[in-house]
Amino acid sequence: MPNNYCVLKKILLIRFSSIGDIVLTTPVVRCIKHQLPDVELHVLTKSSYRSIYGANPYINKVYELSGNMKDLVRRLREEHYDFVVDLHKNWRSFRVRMALHRPSASFPKLDFQKFLYTKLKIGSLPEVHIVDRYFKAVEKLNVHNDGQGLDFFFNEGDEMHYEDLPEAFREGFVAIVIGGQHATKILPEDKVVEVCNALDYPVILVGGPEDTARGERIKEKVGSYVGNSCGSLTVGQSASLLQLADAVITNDTGMMHIAAALRKPIVSVWGNTVPEFGMYPYLPQGMRPAAIVENKSLKCRPCDKLGYAQCPKGHFKCMKDLDAVEIAEKTKAGLSSGSCSGTSGN
Repeated sequence: MPNNYCVLKKILLIRFSSIGDIVLTTPVVRCIKHQLPDVELHVLTKSSYRSIYGANPYINKVYELSGNMKDLVRRLREEHYDFVVDLHKNWRSFRVRMALHRPSASFPKLDFQKFLYTKLKIGSLPEVHIVDRYFKAVEKLNVHNDGQGLDFFFNEGDEMHYEDLPEAFREGFVAIVIGGQHATKILPEDKVVEVCNALDYPVILVGGPEDTARGERIKEKVGSYVGNSCGSLTVGQSASLLQLADAVITNDTGMMHIAAALRKPIVSVWGNTVPEFGMYPYLPQGMRPAAIVENKSLKCRPCDKLGYAQCPKGHFKCMKDLDAVEIAEKTKAGLSSGSCSGTSGN
């Protein structure tokens, strides 16, 4: 370790949001604590995501981003951090770093390269996952990726068991994550119905309160072997449901990364975003990769690094043209082998 950091006692890690991005920081958290075992590690995040970091045994204290930035900075200054690891890298995290006047580092966010790809279709992104880019922020500390993948820890009361499920799902089921922050990243309702019918296997739908009605419509169209958990579970309970599942079909969303942290066979379905952004399921070294299903024939894709409330072109072919049978077959392959692997050639 460089001489400047040989007496590190306390580190602050910043990541404000969101669920998936926070889960993607867990390898850095784990490696800091394993490779610098005497260091006290604090994190700064939004209050709505405190529970994800709060359950992590490698973290000593969680600070919440509040409206009163002056008071927050005062409390952080009192901690006398030796180093600040900025894994959010926006204006607010920069303000915190500057206000603390402590040595710090961040990571290459690649916003310009993403702009070139989404707006001009110039592919200049390096083939590097965001987790590996996060580790650039701790290079000065001589902290390196251990290759063990993501972590997810459950809060007390979150863990579910097979006996908590309706009897029809206790012998096994596939979890289908139907939610997402942006509509253009969500597999359409009728396509989910097609996937369920092609699977011919018990399915439990996973999503938030905003997905409840859609989940009920899917359930009504498919039949009794589909269960709808949308809106009835906390994030931690939904994660526990994924842990019980035999395989997970998921949009590009936070639950995809939780499924990866739980080492589940994954079929990852992509709409307006692309795996080349470096946010595909990140699994431990030696584990077969998740299956990627995407429509590669569209010149308009990717249209944005995040997503939209509706398709800018009006056709939404990135999701509507996906083959439900292909999604089901990749899932069945994962059920038989314990791993869902392969890439769609659409």
